[in-house]
Amino acid sequence: MLVKQIVLAARPSGMPDASVFRTENVELPSLQAGQVHIRGLYFSVDPYMRGRMNDVPSYIPPFQLNAPIEGAVVAEVLESQVMGYNPGDLITGGLLPWATEAIVSAEAIKPIDTQNIPPGYYLGVLGSAGVTAYCGLVIIGRPKAGETVVVSGAAGAVGLVVGQIAKIMGCRVIGIAGSEEKIQRLKTEFGFDEAINYKTTPDMGAALAKACPKGIDIYFDNVGGTTTDAVFPLLNFQARVPVCGQISSYNDTATPPGPRILPQVVKRSILIQGFLVRYMKEYHAEAALHLTQWLKENKLKFAETMVEGFDRLPEAWLGLFSGQNMGKMIVKA
Repeated sequence: MLVKQIVLAARPSGMPDASVFRTENVELPSLQAGQVHIRGLYFSVDPYMRGRMNDVPSYIPPFQLNAPIEGAVVAEVLESQVMGYNPGDLITGGLLPWATEAIVSAEAIKPIDTQNIPPGYYLGVLGSAGVTAYCGLVIIGRPKAGETVVVSGAAGAVGLVVGQIAKIMGCRVIGIAGSEEKIQRLKTEFGFDEAINYKTTPDMGAALAKACPKGIDIYFDNVGGTTTDAVFPLLNFQARVPVCGQISSYNDTATPPGPRILPQVVKRSILIQGFLVRYMKEYHAEAALHLTQWLKENKLKFAETMVEGFDRLPEAWLGLFSGQNMGKMIVKA
């Protein structure tokens, strides 16, 4: 059987374009014991994939040239040689190929219940994005009622959840995003107290100082760069900075200069902690429990940007770097 897959055709330098991807038709191997034949329904596109395109050591192996891109997928079981998985079952896995159909091992997947939960949520608020938001804010940030929380990349899949959890915990929340539509939705739909458009604000430091008259207690950093530079002078004594991502520099070909922050870190006893949610598995069940409960109680909302068509996976992924998504960017095959 011929199926379609999208492979890494070339390793990019700087900002990638469509030429780094190639679509192929390949023969699907026969199903073996311990394997499941799946059809991809929903595909996650994520900024971290940019790092895997570089052939350098990291916390996860790089993508291989001429091999399928991997990511989180919600799929339907077509055939199974594994007890407990039957045709029609819906599953998800974090490292499944960008392919219309695939043969995968049982260890790579887990079943999901979509009777009351949209399937895309398992790629977003109930997937790695939601768990990342919980672990970064609650475990590292340790929010207290009345504190001021600033979230960069606030309209993205992680930032959107971070801000709402902070509000649930009684904090004042300021989001930073890149369009007026996102700014308005953060405030009207998702409960942020204030939001700042970094693309149209001439002086981010002044805008943040106005929005945070009592300083900043927690800065959840998704972007780095000049946005983070503007935040640091406003951090309070014993502020906490969970560092989740640095998307502003993912396509840089040289290390950009920045302010020297360590004197401020020492004088104000600031905690800065980078984290990878894959190494915080002891908190995943706790995160899932709270996220599911908040969804049921309508305390937590989520947004998805749904792109239709398997062939548009590269287009959707590239759109992350120009801020085309509100919430989780998902491709529906």
